[in-house]
Amino acid sequence: MTRCNYGMRRIAPTASSTEPAPHNPTRVNGWTCPPEVNQVTGWLVLSYLAIVSLGIFIPLLPLPWNYALYTLTGVLFVVHMATHIAAVTIDPACDAVRTKEYYSQTKPIFDRKKQAHVIQNQRCFLCDVKVGPKVKHCGICNKCVDNFDHHCNWLNNCVGDRNYWYFFVTCLSATAGVLVIFIVVLFIFIQHYLDPNSLQTAPQFDNVRGNNTWLMFLPLAPVKASSTSLLVLAFITILICLISLLMLLHLVLFHFYLREFQLQY
Repeated sequence: MTRCNYGMRRIAPTASSTEPAPHNPTRVNGWTCPPEVNQVTGWLVLSYLAIVSLGIFIPLLPLPWNYALYTLTGVLFVVHMATHIAAVTIDPACDAVRTKEYYSQTKPIFDRKKQAHVIQNQRCFLCDVKVGPKVKHCGICNKCVDNFDHHCNWLNNCVGDRNYWYFFVTCLSATAGVLVIFIVVLFIFIQHYLDPNSLQTAPQFDNVRGNNTWLMFLPLAPVKASSTSLLVLAFITILICLISLLMLLHLVLFHFYLREFQLQY
């Protein structure tokens, strides 16, 4: 997850022309089609990190570190999945929109010749509802969101009052999880050169000859792999973790800053 499109923190529609602006279909939540490219990418990266960490790298750690990292990574993964799914699934629209059955209605076309703004005098022209002072109309989801924070392409959903904390815990758990995986894989990468025998303590390695043959997916489904394959996979994983950490830390620190100075909507 990156900055989650803070450039899209706006009231829609955004066309500068005076011609009537066509509206986007109203979205219910992050599962509404079509999916965002960032959303699909995020799920693919999450799946990859879960498979390689729990299936390849953590099993190589000696006792009791492998069990400790299984537990820590597993807990972070479960917390992240639960909050991530909640942040995507929850409809962040304001109560007036959700109780009006707004999604099944035909939406009006916004005409700037008749009205300068979508929301005027705390009434939304497109949703045709009375809204609060902190409500904004998202041009991507085409609905009013209470305490609108931003539209997140990684969730494919708006972040507002109803799902903000799920979004925030999603970011925190992702940051912690990626950091743990980064440390584990970096340790294995270095230890592979310094003392490879310390990573081959599992009983299944007793039947393996030579330090150039490694086993993945221990202990249930061991698969032989070359030393080069393990190192390439570790390098790719470290690179993905570094990129993810840079984006996640920027996002988390930014939200801590907003909360500290009470700048969020």
